[in-house]
Amino acid sequence: MATADIADLYGDQEQLASCDTQFINFGGNTSFCGEIVTITCFQDNGLVKKTLNSPGQGKVLVVDGHGSVHTALMGDMIAQAGVDNGWAGVVINGAIRDSAEIAKMNIGCKALGTNPRKSAKDGAGTMNARVAIGGVEFHPGHFLYADSDGIVVTPEPIDHH
Repeated sequence: MATADIADLYGDQEQLASCDTQFINFGGNTSFCGEIVTITCFQDNGLVKKTLNSPGQGKVLVVDGHGSVHTALMGDMIAQAGVDNGWAGVVINGAIRDSAEIAKMNIGCKALGTNPRKSAKDGAGTMNARVAIGGVEFHPGHFLYADSDGIVVTPEPIDHH
């Protein structure tokens, strides 16, 4: 379901959160949705790698990299692990690398930009905490809908039938 249609459906209700951050689409799927899983980290993608190497079950990983584009938090190998493990998409408040390869993959990917520089791999960060990006709180267990127009978040899945 298109994010604009979801916004129209909800109107001005506070239940619908629309992210102000202007992410760039990098994945092969520009439209994706799923239950939210969160990571907070800074220039360290250890938790991103670990998470995307675990069963995704159609979920969306939201990574708050604190807006740093100094190092990439995901590259093609980690993105491929996400595809192989059934993740619907990844939203990264930070940078990725291997963008040309990720563009060919069956996964949604929104990020702030790219940087070829690797990040640390210590696994420093937090899993499944509330993450605030672009005026939206991303709660684990809530639902994210993304397309070319942006990202909206709802507490419950939308029945679009």
